[in-house]
Amino acid sequence: MRQVVLDTETTGLDPTQGHRIIEIGCIELSNRRKTDRFLHQYLNPERDIEEGASDVHGIRTADLADKPLFRDVASAFIEFVRGSEVIIHNAPFDVEFIDMELRRLGADWGSLQDYCAVTDTLALARELHPGQKNSLDALCTRYGVDNSERDLHGALLDADLLAEVYLAMTGGQASLHLDDSKGAAAGAQQLSRPRPLLRSARLRTVRPAPEELAAHERRLEDIERLSGGRCIWRRLGE
Repeated sequence: MRQVVLDTETTGLDPTQGHRIIEIGCIELSNRRKTDRFLHQYLNPERDIEEGASDVHGIRTADLADKPLFRDVASAFIEFVRGSEVIIHNAPFDVEFIDMELRRLGADWGSLQDYCAVTDTLALARELHPGQKNSLDALCTRYGVDNSERDLHGALLDADLLAEVYLAMTGGQASLHLDDSKGAAAGAQQLSRPRPLLRSARLRTVRPAPEELAAHERRLEDIERLSGGRCIWRRLGE
């Protein structure tokens, strides 16, 4: 299962008013783990950046004078996202900008969703946490993701933070999977050939120590917090 977590920065808020993408950041996930593959590119928008936008991401028009145009990196971008599930926070905003850039290249380029599926984590967060703040910063706080370096918005940094938030918001626990095929094969062999139960054996009962019970309770509290109140072990105990 290949996913790409994506974010963009732009010259302003409305692509229909001629605003353009100035930064693209993509982080690859494979089987719910971050890989070492990413795509990051600053772009020359061929226009000025609005002052309000620069205040958000810290990028000035002069910073991009020597950067490539979108058309120069379009093929590499499409190949990076092709066939994946692209995960975006407030997806309609980024998708509209990307589709506008593709339209500038010609009708043959189509739209982003001709190449990949798109999942909007803002819509997902609103379903999980109705009536609460669901900005990326708010979700980082809610799910314990360290965003202390996010003084300004940045496409690659925000994509990386969103990847952590998405994994936590959709269950996390990716580390519970076996890491390699050899380990998976060994695990399957153990499951398929259980040791026979000796009916005559007397089973010893070992009760947890108070500190072990306290540690268990703290772990349940962490899971309850990170899952947004959906810890199944809590529900089983009710």
